[in-house]
Amino acid sequence: GDSFVARTAPPLVARNCRRILEESSMAAVSARSLSLRASNPSMGAARASVRAHRAVTTRAVISPMQTDAMFLGDRAANKEVSATGASLKDWKPDSWKSREALQQPNYEDQDELETVLQEIAVRPPLVFAGEARSLQAQLANAAAGNAFVLFGGDCAESFKEFRADNVRDTYRVLLQMSVILMYGAGVPVVKLGRMAGQFAKPRSEDMETINGVSLPSYRGDNINSSEFTPEARRPDPERLLKAYDQSCSTLNLLRAFSNGGYASLQRVTKWNLDFMEDKERGAEYRALADKIDAALAFMAACGIDEDSPSMQSTDFFTAHEALHLGYEERLTRLDSTTEEYYGCSAHFLWCGERTRQPDGAHMEYFRGISNPIGIKISDKSDGESVVSLVKQLNPENVPGRITLISRMGAEKLREHLPRLIRAIEDAGLNVLWVTDPMHGNTVKTDSGFKTRPFERVRDEIMAFFEVHEQMGTHPGGVHLEMTGQDVTECTGGTAEVTIGDLELRYLTHCDPRLNASQALELAFLMSSKLAGIRERGNFGNIPAR
Repeated sequence: GDSFVARTAPPLVARNCRRILEESSMAAVSARSLSLRASNPSMGAARASVRAHRAVTTRAVISPMQTDAMFLGDRAANKEVSATGASLKDWKPDSWKSREALQQPNYEDQDELETVLQEIAVRPPLVFAGEARSLQAQLANAAAGNAFVLFGGDCAESFKEFRADNVRDTYRVLLQMSVILMYGAGVPVVKLGRMAGQFAKPRSEDMETINGVSLPSYRGDNINSSEFTPEARRPDPERLLKAYDQSCSTLNLLRAFSNGGYASLQRVTKWNLDFMEDKERGAEYRALADKIDAALAFMAACGIDEDSPSMQSTDFFTAHEALHLGYEERLTRLDSTTEEYYGCSAHFLWCGERTRQPDGAHMEYFRGISNPIGIKISDKSDGESVVSLVKQLNPENVPGRITLISRMGAEKLREHLPRLIRAIEDAGLNVLWVTDPMHGNTVKTDSGFKTRPFERVRDEIMAFFEVHEQMGTHPGGVHLEMTGQDVTECTGGTAEVTIGDLELRYLTHCDPRLNASQALELAFLMSSKLAGIRERGNFGNIPAR
């Protein structure tokens, strides 16, 4: 499980060189780093006490620089629970087949499907176990209040839109967003792309009817095609091979960008997209880039090597919804280092609300893979069932394994998220809290376009931050559907995309995405909000400025 992922670039917020170095390091999970601060002193003290006690009994110390330390102790031999928290009792990569599997395509020819899956089973893994362990270490650190997690990328990747430029542009916007957050809020940022595997999409109905004609629903380019014809809508197993090939190509690009100098902080002023040059967000980003250049010059004057790996490269991980269980099973591999199974289609896999039934096939698959995993929750989720599910997937409460991704809408989030946080805290569970402000804010216009008003997306993120500060817990990250392209799919923002503009560049095959300008605007707003939380001394263990 050798890792090809380089070290995370340090944040560039510092009053002096010592502070730069202190804030760039990802602290190991410890009794100190698992305590959280709160704006409510009594609540915060109680929660910090619980977390500090909890940290004493955690399985092992994890740090990104030595992630395999947690796998070398005596307990690594306990194969009922993996070192990263997976529940292995009576589990195999195909044990999900004994459960009901929802949201699976109905293939006409099962022999054809099996031939394709056998081909995938002998192909190389797309990611490696050591990379997934490195990510879990960083997610544990974020859950402890020492970092912020940024998920971003397409709603659903497409074969037609796949080009190196599109991959580069989305990657570049994610880098820009992370720099804005690091510089403005002074926190390390863990970067995950909804890329290199985010194809399959759950559907509310198996069939779609237009003008009296019913055909199978479009389930993503790895299953069928979006054109409304019988041939296009037929689930085609060969598309799984094409999805694997595209994922492999995308990962090659991402690794090259991350480790080949493109992600160098010295290039920060050159990251603006061409169409952003004359826009307000572009000007704001250029102003920030100038400040970063000044910080880099200051660091060089203090003797810090600007050519060090941490300044020239960055960590970047991939994530997708693990929906197609046959595909995921065949890319599940036994790690030679730990003799434990990892889902090697992505570093991080998540499960949506439609498929997270405790006794369902997806939860059976998820419980046995040693990757860090995510669970989507909504205002309809009840605390008892979420606690039960977290315990099922992480029976020994290992930090960094579970991410809870809330999707509610701002008003419902303020009403319902506190009770879910309270249930998790009262149960003493280690989770990372992330908000998905996209799916609870989708509306349909009179002209038939699905869109998401920027202001609603913004409001849900701000509500997420405010609820966590009030509860004395850590707002760990954000999960966005976005693109580096100059699309007109979400209305609003300073880009002033109107409902009438939607038809101009509406390119998505599925749900509407934020464009680059809207994504950067959100980053500046989040940076300002997080900076305020930090100044009040309520951002985990990162000291107030």
